[in-house]
Amino acid sequence: MRKFFPAISILFIMSLQVMGQGELNCRVSVNDERAQTSDRQVFRDMEQAFARFMNDRKWTNDIYSQEERIDCNLAVTIESMPAVGFYNATVQIQSSRPVFNTSYTSLVLNFADRDWQFEYVESTPLEYGDNVYLSNLTSMLAFYAYVIIGLDKDTFSEYGGEDQFKKALDIVNLAQQSDRSGWQAFQSNRNRYWLSENLTNQDLRPIRQGLYTYHRLAMDQFENNPDQSRTLILDVLKAIQGANRNIPNSILKISFFDAKKNEIAKIFEKGNPAVKKEAYNILADIDPSNTEKYKTIIGN
Repeated sequence: MRKFFPAISILFIMSLQVMGQGELNCRVSVNDERAQTSDRQVFRDMEQAFARFMNDRKWTNDIYSQEERIDCNLAVTIESMPAVGFYNATVQIQSSRPVFNTSYTSLVLNFADRDWQFEYVESTPLEYGDNVYLSNLTSMLAFYAYVIIGLDKDTFSEYGGEDQFKKALDIVNLAQQSDRSGWQAFQSNRNRYWLSENLTNQDLRPIRQGLYTYHRLAMDQFENNPDQSRTLILDVLKAIQGANRNIPNSILKISFFDAKKNEIAKIFEKGNPAVKKEAYNILADIDPSNTEKYKTIIGN
């Protein structure tokens, strides 16, 4: 269970209410500026339907209280409408988790999916089953639900998201029967297939283990011991550097820094000069596209 505080006794009726809640607190926005249609209500309906699908469903057997639900965002941009009810889109998926004893939330996932193709008819129920491919839309939504929950679990316990990543991989395998983009290895090196592959790849497990060290052992303790937390995060960067040598520029590594680059730069702007210098050198090696941002660590 995703807990920060010791369990406390609550009334039985309240426990029944909690058991009915889903794991996600997902906000959905649909940008329809490029859509060539006069019917804009369909996009507002789309926002509500996607949010209900993500939030109302129980994705695990765990019990989540209201305050434990995972904050996440789906920002969908409609790129074109080749036919009535058919949409080509891109989506930015983000999720975050709170840092213990603070009001700060740390971004865990920041991923751009550029291969959304789906059908949607206003007011039509979104049907999904774990063991069958019913539609590209619900498979994509379910895939990211499991990825979001799995990554969140990884931040609270070592490899805690194992079951969710296996379910995400099952969705990929089932969806490969379709002709839709994003599910095949050969179509792109930054799609759902490779994200799922990386999350279950043994050579990249140091990145997943790093999520636990980074969040639970370092960030959650940062207020009490910032220098020790910086040292732990430096260890995470070293582990990612090792994984990057085995599989250069994996989508999992790129996704990690897409979420963490700003936070890491802020973390290492203060602290031991030797630790700062070492952190900068590692970051410049494994995330060179953001070197200018990391220069703030060493004062340049």
